[in-house]
Amino acid sequence: MQEIPGDLKFMKSHEWARVEDQGTVTIGISDHAQGLLGDLVYVELPGVGDTVKAGTACAVVESVKAASDVYAPVSGEVVAVNEALADKPETINEDAYGDGWLFVVKPDNLAEELDELLDPDAYAEQLEEDES
Repeated sequence: MQEIPGDLKFMKSHEWARVEDQGTVTIGISDHAQGLLGDLVYVELPGVGDTVKAGTACAVVESVKAASDVYAPVSGEVVAVNEALADKPETINEDAYGDGWLFVVKPDNLAEELDELLDPDAYAEQLEEDES
């Protein structure tokens, strides 16, 4: 079982959200998800200035096995994307919770949407249920 950082919130579809000091939210996919996908070869991210809606697909990660939609954990405006992933998508495999982040959102309704997400313990329980 991989380590799940305590400062993150998760979607059941394996995206994570980290609230930053300035109120923005950094988003990525979990270590579990990248492990299921295998070696990532391509990432398609939203553009800066795009609006994303919680629960809707807004990015794609492709591995040698499959392509998978990435869903937004929170709604808001995309204020940054991890451009380094264009040349090195395997960064997500190497550091899913660090350098492998996907994009940053300035949230519209953070408190309410964060309540909809799983805390690390609930996410770990979900992973155990999925494996049994």
